[in-house]
Amino acid sequence: MTKIFLPDIEATQQLGITLGETLNAGSVILLEGDLGAGKTTLVQGIGKGLGIIDSIVSPTFTLINEYTEGRIPLYHLDLYRLEPQEVTGLNLESYWEGIEVTPGIVAIEWAERMPYLPDSYLKVCLKYGENGDRQAEIITVNCELY
Repeated sequence: MTKIFLPDIEATQQLGITLGETLNAGSVILLEGDLGAGKTTLVQGIGKGLGIIDSIVSPTFTLINEYTEGRIPLYHLDLYRLEPQEVTGLNLESYWEGIEVTPGIVAIEWAERMPYLPDSYLKVCLKYGENGDRQAEIITVNCELY
């Protein structure tokens, strides 16, 4: 596990930019953390790192936003409003397996609601610090961070 101190929003976004610049198509990022912990901010940074110029917003109501104009596509999913049994019907594996979509980076907010996981992924847990800062805990499962 890698722990990264994030003193402000800019640091959270910079972590995302670094991920967007370095991760390859097929990468899956599972995001966990309380409301307001910085999950969407991190995904906005990933988008910048991929060269996406569209505004990246949380797909809380649409469930999935697809951004295809960057270096590789970014698929941003938000499972906040779903129960695990509802997630099963979404066939999320089609995104990380590149079935019916161009392979890209898949970033999933509220990933703890997933009843199944991909074979390899980065798990990023964002936590509040004591002084308004954040901490990212990154766990790699069957993949390399860079």
